Amino acid sequence: MSHPLPVRIVGSAGQAIVDAAEWWVSNRPKAPDTFAIELERAIQILASQPLIGSQARNVKLAGVRRLHLPRVRYYLYYRVISHPEVVEILALWHTSRGISPNLL
Repeated sequence: MSHPLPVRIVGSAGQAIVDAAEWWVSNRPKAPDTFAIELERAIQILASQPLIGSQARNVKLAGVRRLHLPRVRYYLYYRVISHPEVVEILALWHTSRGISPNLL
């Protein structure tokens, strides 16, 4: 890949990101920026290396991958769309949840 791909966040993932960011700032006073920093880093990685995540299992939607954000213990579920070429973030999911997000 020669150039970074655009990254699009779907509505429900966007809301989950906003909720997680607000929770993090309110509940992690010693590191309030950690979530935002990790998310931005992950988005940059996905834009330049979209196949870096592992294939997601137990999801119905084809082609879904996930990237682990270890410092904040979340997964970003995403897929790469061909036409136009874009990385689409589908869900933000905390690792403590025992199941995968419902992606249709």
